[in-house]
Amino acid sequence: MTGAAELPGQPRGGVASGAATARAVNVLAPNPSPMTLDGTNTWIVAEPGSGLAVVIDPGPLDEGHLRAVVRTAEEAGRRVALTLLTHGHADHAEGAARFAELTGTAVRALDPALRLGDEGLGAGDVVTTGGLELRVVPTPGHTADSLSFHLPADRAVLTGDTVLGRGTTVVAHPDGRLGDYLDSLRRLRSLTVDDGVDTVLPGHGPVLEDARGAVEFYLAHRANRLAQVETAVENGLRTAPEVVAEVYADVDRVLWPAAELSVRAQLDYLAEHGLV
Repeated sequence: MTGAAELPGQPRGGVASGAATARAVNVLAPNPSPMTLDGTNTWIVAEPGSGLAVVIDPGPLDEGHLRAVVRTAEEAGRRVALTLLTHGHADHAEGAARFAELTGTAVRALDPALRLGDEGLGAGDVVTTGGLELRVVPTPGHTADSLSFHLPADRAVLTGDTVLGRGTTVVAHPDGRLGDYLDSLRRLRSLTVDDGVDTVLPGHGPVLEDARGAVEFYLAHRANRLAQVETAVENGLRTAPEVVAEVYADVDRVLWPAAELSVRAQLDYLAEHGLV
């Protein structure tokens, strides 16, 4: 049996609702699946002693879950004052409009189509609700609009789907691009090296206590998969389904449609760089 400390990123046990750091509390959405793992992690983030909270990724349009998020904040003596989105996939953002109705908050996101209110989010923005400091980190690649949020006081980063608590993520071609994703992973690695980030609060899966180890694993995994795809093409495979059957033969077939998106992104990357 492999211990958690031996797994990439040192995952912290199972996935459950509750406090993850001094400032971040998870409310796990009831939407488990092969793609969402245990479900979507909805994060309530607040400065200790503050009566205001920020919610990141309200999750699916599930009334019980959305009300549970509000209730969790209120039981801690806090009012939800702002809603943020890491990206627009339905398991993270579908419930945002209803959550805004329940809380009376604005919804801030990179994609204007997802916003409710006048303010968006972009590189260099700092959210300071209730004394909290969240720094916006652009991390495109999984999707074009993917963002992460650096929580310096907890030496943590909330990564949405850019880094998961278990397994690896999909480069959702054509919106997601591999070159962008590799740059985003390097950007996150810089946070671990230069800014002392040691904890990943992911959009799915358990908290990771070795942020640098997790990002290094992702970079190595992507390099390995890209080399496998390049070899498959050199051996005469041409279509994404053919490459998936060869390169992802060890992966559950339920995940092959998602793998095909990543393969299409890898094929585009190889073509752009003149490698196929």
